[in-house]
Amino acid sequence: MYAWRAMDVKIGLIPLPIYVLLAALIGGFIALGKMPTDISVSIAVLCLGGFTCAEFGKRLPVLRHIGAAAIFATFVPSFLVYLHAIPPVMLKNVSEFTKSSNFLYLFIASIVVGSIFSMDRTVLVKGFLKIFAPLAAGTVVAAIVGTAVGTALGLGWQHTLFFIVVPIMAGGVGEGAIPLSIGYAAILGTAQGDVFAEVLPPVMLGSLSAILMSGALNFVGKRFPHLTGEGRLQPGAEEELRVVELPAGTVDIPQISSAALTAITLYMVGLMSHKLFDFPAPVVMLFIAVLLKLCHVVSPQLQQASQVVYKFFSTAVTYPLLFAIGAALTPWEKLIAAFTISNLITIVATVASLMATGFVVGRALKMYPIETAIINACHSGQGGTGDVAILTAANRMQMMPFAQIATRIGGAIVVTLALFALARIGM
Repeated sequence: MYAWRAMDVKIGLIPLPIYVLLAALIGGFIALGKMPTDISVSIAVLCLGGFTCAEFGKRLPVLRHIGAAAIFATFVPSFLVYLHAIPPVMLKNVSEFTKSSNFLYLFIASIVVGSIFSMDRTVLVKGFLKIFAPLAAGTVVAAIVGTAVGTALGLGWQHTLFFIVVPIMAGGVGEGAIPLSIGYAAILGTAQGDVFAEVLPPVMLGSLSAILMSGALNFVGKRFPHLTGEGRLQPGAEEELRVVELPAGTVDIPQISSAALTAITLYMVGLMSHKLFDFPAPVVMLFIAVLLKLCHVVSPQLQQASQVVYKFFSTAVTYPLLFAIGAALTPWEKLIAAFTISNLITIVATVASLMATGFVVGRALKMYPIETAIINACHSGQGGTGDVAILTAANRMQMMPFAQIATRIGGAIVVTLALFALARIGM
């Protein structure tokens, strides 16, 4: 039947007839000048925008192999907002929903807990212990190379180190740029807003560089399979991405619901730890999930149900989330403010040396070098949003737990050391 054939043609995950109807309905609300703010409409808007942008990226020659779908889904809406090309009622709907719901952390919780619960226990322990070596080495090398390049280009070593290199590896905006700007302002006696405007562009451009390079590494892995585990961190870890096999039909809707609620509960534990002890919520959530896995608390049924939750969010929510991030949280004018040749060269050199060190050290430790390079790339990403975009471009969303270590713990260490050093050195 023609109707069935039409339904089998999809834009992202949306059947073509539904896509056309959805676009017409959203267009109608825009014409009326008032768009409902309920969650159903907001999800529809994000899905339409996210899958449309991703579809364009997936169809570009060459660029589709290096993460164009994730790049388009994130930066095209940011550019459209800058051009005022997104109708105000639609932009208001997206911005209010994104900021009020904070569903980025629902996504991260589902991805992190789902992937940890799905991993083999032994491989999980070895991977968490091993990932710190390439991460630490990459941080040191990137700091040296980035500072040297910026100094050679006339930016000055102090400005390069503290206002370009450190922000790139600080862990994003909320956990990196904001604490840095507050600390810098207090130490230097300047306005926090001015400092924040200066450190934000390197964070965003560093993340964009990491997305592009990670997408390129995914392409390299297709050409040279011996360099990659396709999401596995170590050779001989065939169980890393596999859960205990159960008879068909044993994972039902109640179990999937339980897995989703488990992820949410662990994140709430992280939030409470943040309120009481000022620990980063995602890091607390990550380590509790690891602890539960190591203590054999997670049943086989919960493991498989968690993997279903993980697959749902990675497949259905990624591009709508990136669209929301681009439209509501990524100011294009801040991004282009850093588009000077010297800044760009310094940023690219910093990210490239960070990833190259991860590649070399990972290979020396008998880990898959492409995977370790991608985890190091997350250290230069824009926080949780950067992790999502980088791993999407690299097609390795199952590595989110390791990415969170690089972003949250690595970023916190960099921020702490940078503030300590600036207080001692001054400018």
